Amino acid sequence: MTAPRIGFIGAGNMASSLIGGMLQQNFKPAQLLASDHNPEQCQRIARQFGISSSTDNAVLAADCDVLLLAVKPQVMREVCQALPAMRKPGQLVISIAAGIDCRSLSRWLGEDTPLVRCMPNTPSLYRQGVSGLYATPSVSNAQKQLTEAIFNAVGISLWLDQESQIDAVTAVSGSGPAYFFYLMEAMINAGEQLGLNRDTAERLTLFTALGAAEMAVQSEVDVAELRRRVTSPGGTTEQAIGSFTADQLPQSIARGMQAAARRAGELAEQLGDKA
Repeated sequence: MTAPRIGFIGAGNMASSLIGGMLQQNFKPAQLLASDHNPEQCQRIARQFGISSSTDNAVLAADCDVLLLAVKPQVMREVCQALPAMRKPGQLVISIAAGIDCRSLSRWLGEDTPLVRCMPNTPSLYRQGVSGLYATPSVSNAQKQLTEAIFNAVGISLWLDQESQIDAVTAVSGSGPAYFFYLMEAMINAGEQLGLNRDTAERLTLFTALGAAEMAVQSEVDVAELRRRVTSPGGTTEQAIGSFTADQLPQSIARGMQAAARRAGELAEQLGDKA
């Protein structure tokens, strides 16, 4: 697909992140368009990136090879059903809305619409995101490659074999940043209790987390082996790990992630097309 035109419906933080990342890659401003019901948001994104913007979703949808839906799940049905039935033939539609499955999107947009459902995460705002992708059978290989190029502009992307796996992606990476923030918050508080001032405890925690993540990404061994290598018998780390294990921290994390995946499924039932 030569210089495809890509339209974003919804011009919020995630759309801005994707547009900014794409412009740093091989995409040109003339290829990108955005629409939003808020005129100020349209003006902001047009001014920031030098792209065209509109408050009319239908005008944008009629002019794009790819339509990326970046609106809240609660308004997705209304947005989709208001789009013109006659859009570009074979137009790819990508949804980043949590809890809206492809069955619902197909009913609102047309059964033959090529669809990709995506679950990005908030580190995409800093070009460090990871996105889980699922494509319906009508999505071509070229459209898959284009989808990868869009989301790889803000991190990495991984294809899923089954749409049901989106709920697991939500539990692991979609909600995952909050788990790490929660752990960092606890470590900072504990550092204070051990006698450090707040600023020192925070900087020690944040840069330790950053360094550990970089080690895990760069290492040729898995995280379990990395943990073993820094856990000396009879040492301080062993004492901490032993305490975490006694408090059933691994099981608690697993239960929390199962609750997140379960809630993702419930949202799909609540927000999707039940017909």
